Amino acid sequence: MQKLKVIISGGGTGGHIFPALSIAGSLKELNPDNEILFVGANGRMEMERVPKAGYPIIGLNIHGFDRKNLLKNLTLPFVLLKAVLKSKKIIDEFQPDVVVGVGGYASFPLLKAAQMKGIPTLIQEQNGFAGKANQRIGKLARRICVAFEGMERFFPADRILLTGNPIRSSMVPATPESKAEGIAFYGLDPTKKHILIVGGSLGCKTLNDAVLGWIETGCPAGNDVEILWQCGKYYKEEIDRTLQTMAAGNPTLSRVHHTDFIARMDLAYAAADLVISRSGASSISELCACGKASILVPSPNVTEDHQTVNAMVLVRKNAALLIKDCEARERLMCKSMGLVHSEEMLARMEQNARLLAKPDAARTIAEEVYRIVEEKE
Repeated sequence: MQKLKVIISGGGTGGHIFPALSIAGSLKELNPDNEILFVGANGRMEMERVPKAGYPIIGLNIHGFDRKNLLKNLTLPFVLLKAVLKSKKIIDEFQPDVVVGVGGYASFPLLKAAQMKGIPTLIQEQNGFAGKANQRIGKLARRICVAFEGMERFFPADRILLTGNPIRSSMVPATPESKAEGIAFYGLDPTKKHILIVGGSLGCKTLNDAVLGWIETGCPAGNDVEILWQCGKYYKEEIDRTLQTMAAGNPTLSRVHHTDFIARMDLAYAAADLVISRSGASSISELCACGKASILVPSPNVTEDHQTVNAMVLVRKNAALLIKDCEARERLMCKSMGLVHSEEMLARMEQNARLLAKPDAARTIAEEVYRIVEEKE
């Protein structure tokens, strides 16, 4: 395939960054000489993660709408204008054949600038409810690659392509060998059942409080269960102190393994009999790709409640259960203990999750990038 120059823009969370890196990897597989430049937001995690993956990145000084400090939004139009002007400069210097947006603060000004210059654009919309910025950019995008059906209410139907969300290539259904490897890697007991609790790289207070409450009441129904718990870097020190005060005379704590961040998510998924998670788009896609039964607790603090929309895709197919954020502290751990002991229900949910998987999403999107360039020519 011909050599392309591609800008990939967006980030802010792992849910945007991992798909972006997966698309970049697939573009490199199609042609190792492809030149890829990332554009992100200064101060966000992409400015660290992308260079570690071996790609160059340029940062824009951009932020989103601040719902807590409304006065701060008075300067947002000027911030956005400066970001668009810098984006035009980046485009002039790099001369891309196509620009790909994956969502996040930097995505809108970069794609807006590209469209103003007549550069073909592709949007990768991860969620079941499209944000306002992507809806606006989508009107002029050549292609909108989506993960869920029914996105015609947000984008022109003739430009939508159902691809699924790009995920890390290591996310595959567990085998007996990979399950054993995961259990050994995390120092778990192979004779027990295992629940993976993951609230994102920064952590989730609702999930953390639910686990702490369960520990405080003596871990009911959990004598044969071990917990692998990503509590997040924002909460790690506080949870360390809390668990230390609980440690005296509490043998159940030896069955709870907590960490701020899980790097080998492939092995964590492989080890788990059940996953408890928020329902960000990437999490949903990885659960399906790994064929994991899950209990989803959608975040109430996201635009248009899109995590509930995401979660319901799995719930309607009997691939997951949903517990509301406001009910999680009381119900989550009790519900998970019942489910993890129901092998028949777990097996049915795992099978249904696998049926929803689209493991080739990144490759499909990379091939679509080439089609867009061919259409232009």
